[in-house]
Amino acid sequence: MFAPVEWFIGIRYIYARRGNHFIAFISLTAIVATALGVAVLLTILSIMNGFEGELRERILGMSAHLEVDTRGAAGADWPAVIAALRARNGVLAAAPYVSRDVLVAQRGVVRAVEVRGIVPSAEAGVTTLDAHMIAGSAASLAAGRYNVVVGAELADQLGLRLGDDLMLLSPQPVVTPAGLVPRLKRFTVSGVFEFGLQEHDGALVLVNIDDAARLFRLGERVDGVRVRLADAGTAPRLKETLARELALPTRDWTDTHRNLFRALGTEKIAMFVILALAIAIAAFNLVSILVVAVTEKRGDVAMLAALGLTRGGIMRVFFVQGGVTGVIGVIGGLALGYLLAVNVGTVVSTLETLLGFHVFSPEVYYISTIPSQPRWPDFVITAVFALALALLAPLYPAWLAARPSPAEGLRHE
Repeated sequence: MFAPVEWFIGIRYIYARRGNHFIAFISLTAIVATALGVAVLLTILSIMNGFEGELRERILGMSAHLEVDTRGAAGADWPAVIAALRARNGVLAAAPYVSRDVLVAQRGVVRAVEVRGIVPSAEAGVTTLDAHMIAGSAASLAAGRYNVVVGAELADQLGLRLGDDLMLLSPQPVVTPAGLVPRLKRFTVSGVFEFGLQEHDGALVLVNIDDAARLFRLGERVDGVRVRLADAGTAPRLKETLARELALPTRDWTDTHRNLFRALGTEKIAMFVILALAIAIAAFNLVSILVVAVTEKRGDVAMLAALGLTRGGIMRVFFVQGGVTGVIGVIGGLALGYLLAVNVGTVVSTLETLLGFHVFSPEVYYISTIPSQPRWPDFVITAVFALALALLAPLYPAWLAARPSPAEGLRHE
């Protein structure tokens, strides 16, 4: 399709000769602009992937991969449900739970929170609670001791410390001679956890499942069973199977946080579109560079036409010049983007040391470093998009170069 002479001339036009460095300079500008656009896009996408992965890890640290609702007739037969779940391949652990919304009161401050009754030994297999305890331990939630483990944010709001009493007000009323009054129970703070998410740290209280059953008068019933899988990605598919086999409502972690991850996906798409404009600008820059090159090489083009090079050959010469320039920029951007995405933590740490400030201060943010997670689909999509622009950009300048006749081109030479 391309003759060797067309490749030779097109590549030769990329760099300077006979002391004329202008074409070489603007070609280098096009390569650098394309490379920077591609690199920035890939780096930002990798950082967004890193934040999404960090958020998913924190959410799944306290949220189960699957939850089977047993609040119906199966509420008292939850051991059979757990046995059926543990018998399946891919299920690492299963634990019962009880959950109710209550009010907590301390020193005149009242907060609405979720009280979750758990079995501490079984919960260790479903969540990473033990790894996020900053005071006390989850093992302190022994049945009958009425201990409670709270989130760090809630503890700060209520001024709670280990050993303090915390009043729980259940919405289930108690009938007394004075009328209906809310059920009250005093618990002792025996631990504090911190996951870095407000829904956990500021609105979750953990108690022993037996203590929760007494508080809410549940008897032997539980609200559901929480399940941890070997691969969280299989949860949506396994959910449908379990719902049919157990004949119980089942939801997975993507259901409970659907809006959050949908917003993150939308934000990533929007960011891709915005940053892709930088690559488009580089492509327009390549068009202008080739137009300048066509004007600069007008005499050379006329001479080539006079020597027998066809209009199609002239078009291919400038297509090679623009295409090779764009491809070099795209390849350089992919390499630079990968290096930045992999080493973004080191780059940011170096800049923080040189400039004397923290991008994410550990005293303010739960995440003190910038996470990055390069994914090959992002690289493939970016490469295809950038290469398409790089190969489309030279078409008009190449057509413009082949349009004049040789006589017209040599008239002013």
